[in-house]
Amino acid sequence: MLVWLFVITICVDVFILYRFKNGFLAKRITSEKLSNSDDNEIAITLENNYPFQVFISLIDELPVQFQKRDFEHAMSLKPGEKSTYTYSVRPVERGEYKFGKVNIFVSSFLQMFSKRYSFAAEESVKVYPSYIQMKKYEFLAMHNNLTEFGMKKIRRIGHTMEFEQIKNYIPGDDVRTINWKATAKRAELMVNQYQDEKSQPIYSIIDLGRVMKMPFEGLKLLDYAINSTLAFSNIALLKNDKAGMLTFSKKVEKIVAASNKKTNLSVINEELYNITTDFSDANFALLYANIKRKINQRSLLILYTNFEHISALKRQLPYLKAIAKKHLLVTVFFENTELDTLITENAEDLQSVYHKTIAEKYAYEKRLMIKELEKNAVHAILTKPQHLSVNVINKYLEFKAKGMI
Repeated sequence: MLVWLFVITICVDVFILYRFKNGFLAKRITSEKLSNSDDNEIAITLENNYPFQVFISLIDELPVQFQKRDFEHAMSLKPGEKSTYTYSVRPVERGEYKFGKVNIFVSSFLQMFSKRYSFAAEESVKVYPSYIQMKKYEFLAMHNNLTEFGMKKIRRIGHTMEFEQIKNYIPGDDVRTINWKATAKRAELMVNQYQDEKSQPIYSIIDLGRVMKMPFEGLKLLDYAINSTLAFSNIALLKNDKAGMLTFSKKVEKIVAASNKKTNLSVINEELYNITTDFSDANFALLYANIKRKINQRSLLILYTNFEHISALKRQLPYLKAIAKKHLLVTVFFENTELDTLITENAEDLQSVYHKTIAEKYAYEKRLMIKELEKNAVHAILTKPQHLSVNVINKYLEFKAKGMI
């Protein structure tokens, strides 16, 4: 008797689920492109057309790059209810990502059987350099709130720049620029605004060699440099300077001429997206020759590279010195943040003492490299990968404030 009751219940469950052809609808909504190294929101709209409450299991077929095969979400929807389920994905590689189908397994209130709905939602989405990071720094720059993410308020040295206008004082303005005559007339604080020297050529130069292959938090140093180049180029264009880029490894791969046209950011973005490399050893001699031949006007050059040993730096130092004779060169390289734990933790045995000593030696060599570069008139930034964009933009703003560019 119980067996027959069980069979009848299953039959009823199957009947009420299959009675409706379009009992359930689902659709994935993604952006036209995703932002590399950032959390990107994906939405799935759900619609229950059954006249009763259903219990669902949602399985979205994610791109293979995420290596996630256990994506599943359970929820319930009332009769006729529409809902949206959102989740985030964080890509760590540029390129094309292919989403598969959206699968929904629907159960009735009996929950004896599930009907599968499979929605053909195959689509390809390109993952671009971090435009989320770029927009974040742009917003902060426009609202004079760069200190929120570690950017310094740098006082301008002197006022050799051209006078532009008198404007209302806002927090962060240099008090030395207060126009007391205008303040007395308007009965509110007014300041003189000076116009920066504009249209200076600025190039981001990215080393595509093997030293940029090292990953931190799942992201290669190369992609940190690519993200920083996009954010920094945008700030430079907002400051009315000319932004360009150059990539090199065993040969110079690509040059985008510096321009202050807003469309140049799109050109730079596309070139950054399309960067590929076999991580061969970079040829600094060839880099110097190309800069000498193709960048004639004195420019600010931000060189993204990495040196793990001072001997590696000294091999390339003659070329860096030669470049710095004509241009304002900033060499950017990276702290090995994975060594921080070894340096700070207590050494409890002979092996950990050895590891701690080696880690301290590497960290000390990085500081020596800074001194060696500065001794040879080459500016330098030693940065943690996650602070790269902030430190590069800070250095740029510092140069602007000092009238060096």
